[in-house]
Amino acid sequence: MGRSERRRELKAQLGERRAQLEATNARIEEKAGRNLFFAVLSGLIFGAVFLASLFLVKEIFALLVAALVSVALVELATAFRTAGRRVPRVGVVLGGLVIVAGAYFWGAAGMLLGLFAGSALLTVWRLIEGLVPAWETPPRTLVRDVFSGLFTLVYVAFLASFAVLLVQAPLGEWWVFALVLVVVSVDIGAYAAGVTMGKHKMTPRISPNKTWEGFAGAAVVAVAAGVAVSVLALQQPWWVGVVIGAVVLLTATGGDLTESLIKRNLGVKDMSSWVPGHGGFLDRLDSLLPSAVGVYGVALVLGVVA
Repeated sequence: MGRSERRRELKAQLGERRAQLEATNARIEEKAGRNLFFAVLSGLIFGAVFLASLFLVKEIFALLVAALVSVALVELATAFRTAGRRVPRVGVVLGGLVIVAGAYFWGAAGMLLGLFAGSALLTVWRLIEGLVPAWETPPRTLVRDVFSGLFTLVYVAFLASFAVLLVQAPLGEWWVFALVLVVVSVDIGAYAAGVTMGKHKMTPRISPNKTWEGFAGAAVVAVAAGVAVSVLALQQPWWVGVVIGAVVLLTATGGDLTESLIKRNLGVKDMSSWVPGHGGFLDRLDSLLPSAVGVYGVALVLGVVA
């Protein structure tokens, strides 16, 4: 066999392998609803930034939370505006930053005070907008817009602030690490089991890609990750890890379904296209937000946080 023939044969084999990989990825994407390569790549990049901020300087972690909250608030406000509800993007971001800052500087009391102040700021902002002739709004529509904005503040900024509270506790960086690790484990377990074994749909009208097999896989991986991080990092007994795994399994799954329901009601597929393989930042944070509250609750019961 000549050199040119070997080259053609090698080229043909490479082309066949590439076609097989593309076909496999297409099947996975069709079943799981996202591009596996870009999902993994963007996840690794975000994970590296997260770990660096968490374990090097906690102030950087707080700034990272503030930045992610700001972007997620803009995404959700834009989705509401697409559906005809005028949520002020600048107003909602300023209100969200007030909540996060309150949590960082003054703890739980500051977070609650920040929620009140941020809600008042957003409400006044929207009312003032309603007085502008170009944006004049009927009272009923104005009330709807205000409540949509307040929901945006609570759903994104208020829930995210529990991670800021958690990181300031003793071993707080490890508790936040545990939060993210178990949430990611839920995602990986559900993804792997759902793609390979998923047959029975969990909520076909809300999230067609979720299956009970995926939920079972998520449960196994979440509890295993919870036990491991509890014993090795949190200096807690193994049963605390079981509790963390079970709590995060429910909150992460519920958070994912809640965001899917919001998107369905607003008529959008993804909150944005800013995160390759995931959609928007809020599409990546949907499981973390309620899980931050859940893990904070576990830490509160154990006396880790005051």
